[in-house]
Amino acid sequence: MGMDVAILGGLAMLMVGGVVDVGDATSGFASTAVLMLAGLFIIATGLERTGAISHYARRLLGHPQTTSGAQFRLMVPVSLLSSIMNNTPIVAICIPIVREWSRRLRISPSHLLMPLSFAAILGGKLTLIGTASNIIVMEEWVSWFDSGNSLWARELGMLPPTAVTQFLGVAAIGLPALIVGIAFILLAAPALLPIRTPAIEPSRVDARNYQVELVIPQGSPVASRTIEEAGLRQLPGLFLSSIERGGVRLPAVEPITVLEEGDRLSFVGLLESVLDLRRIKGLEPDDAQSDKLDISRSHRTLVEAAVSANSPLVGKSIRQARFRTHYDGVILAVHRQGQQIEAKIGDIVMKPGDTLLIETSLSFRQTWKESTEFFLVTNVPDSIPVRHNLAPVALSILGVLVLLLVFAPIDRVAAVWGCALAMVLTRCVTGTEARDGLQLKVLLVIAGAIGIGNALQSTGLSDIAGSFIAQFGSDVGIVPMLLVIFLAGAVLSQFITTYAAAALLFPVSMTIAETLQHSTAPIVFVLMLGVGCSFISPIGYQTNLMVYGPGGYRFLDYARLGIPLTILIGLLCAFLAPLVYGG
Repeated sequence: MGMDVAILGGLAMLMVGGVVDVGDATSGFASTAVLMLAGLFIIATGLERTGAISHYARRLLGHPQTTSGAQFRLMVPVSLLSSIMNNTPIVAICIPIVREWSRRLRISPSHLLMPLSFAAILGGKLTLIGTASNIIVMEEWVSWFDSGNSLWARELGMLPPTAVTQFLGVAAIGLPALIVGIAFILLAAPALLPIRTPAIEPSRVDARNYQVELVIPQGSPVASRTIEEAGLRQLPGLFLSSIERGGVRLPAVEPITVLEEGDRLSFVGLLESVLDLRRIKGLEPDDAQSDKLDISRSHRTLVEAAVSANSPLVGKSIRQARFRTHYDGVILAVHRQGQQIEAKIGDIVMKPGDTLLIETSLSFRQTWKESTEFFLVTNVPDSIPVRHNLAPVALSILGVLVLLLVFAPIDRVAAVWGCALAMVLTRCVTGTEARDGLQLKVLLVIAGAIGIGNALQSTGLSDIAGSFIAQFGSDVGIVPMLLVIFLAGAVLSQFITTYAAAALLFPVSMTIAETLQHSTAPIVFVLMLGVGCSFISPIGYQTNLMVYGPGGYRFLDYARLGIPLTILIGLLCAFLAPLVYGG
């Protein structure tokens, strides 16, 4: 059963049974946490669609000489990026980059992909917007101070968190946790992370290879760089077969060959690798036919179409067929039963069975799938062109958001949605892409979990659980109590989402604080770290699950590295929180 079905089904049962009234049960759907996350998902989609992350990620990774060096070069920038945007799209973008990088460095992907996920999780604990669970806990804390449940805290002189504390407060223990976590992974990974064969690996045998030509336009960032410096050497599943310069084909293509404006590069490779190649800034399709398409880039996609025996295209070159005029598309590459075609794209004479890779409109498949001209037409997923020219705009909007959240007296929801609207208005993301990027399932789980958390509080169950735990804590002191809260969040998040764990454990944590008459700040921030540190299993957090297949991991591989890492960070937070936040 999906987590959203389970959470919403449980909430519906509580409403039908009269355990919680409709107002409390549905309050999560209008909560500021859910509204902020929805806007952040749109902003993250804009950063992804403009290539604002992938372009700089390749440059930051470099060419380390050791596995530990590669892990360090990977984890540091990923963790910093995760502090200012949702970590899920960061990991999604980095997985193909890391797999390609690992093959170049001859390092097992299993030694890089789990550290990638763990670094993204740890980096999310540096700011309020690093991950959804941070926002949920903070919004619950702010709302709690506005409710009657906080009278005892106000009587003791406690004040609601300031804007700076809300945005950066978690960094006081999150930054030390990040440093210690990265150091532990670097030291322990060689012993605890086995070398696994990736479960998802493009086949080199009988693979469908395409021949594609790209040119280096004027002002391209890859011009005046060598093939190796431009990242075009040893591309996985892709081979740079030749370079044509000034009408002359260079006899040999060496890694030290310096690229020049106007060079025509011929590649042969797998479809997945061709897609990665098209995402590299500074390379454009041959003869600029793509620029002549009367279709906006946001409404383009790639399509594979196999030429049938009775197609009028048979016997004609791509240039003679006037493909763009007749089909409203541009042929980017051709696959011919594994043969290498010694001709420019425009001069290739098409034969029955040729598979064409076409850049065209989203409606191409619907228009031609029943046609006798092609016997197979399929859309290529995730092939919408990257808007590299808008990457600086997307990064600027992200910077404005951070400044608004930290310094401006504007409401947080208004700041997030204002920046999300700016992403749409500047075309960093289209309206359709914004809707698709909302991650409705995640938002429903969070809203439902907040409703169930209200039920825990209104029925007194959270008071009972909190009092029981607090009685234990009153005998052992605040440090062991904080460790219990951390581990409770870390364990519970393995069985339900981190968002749901945050919503369910917050009322229990406030009861513990009231029973102990202790400051709420260290308890809140330790809870924030606890529910977010999901290292124990692949199903504990989505980024763990995303790297599970590509890394070839087994289920218990996460526990081998994750359990000691969880305990280490839990101990650090439990000892550090009372010192930095006070009692």
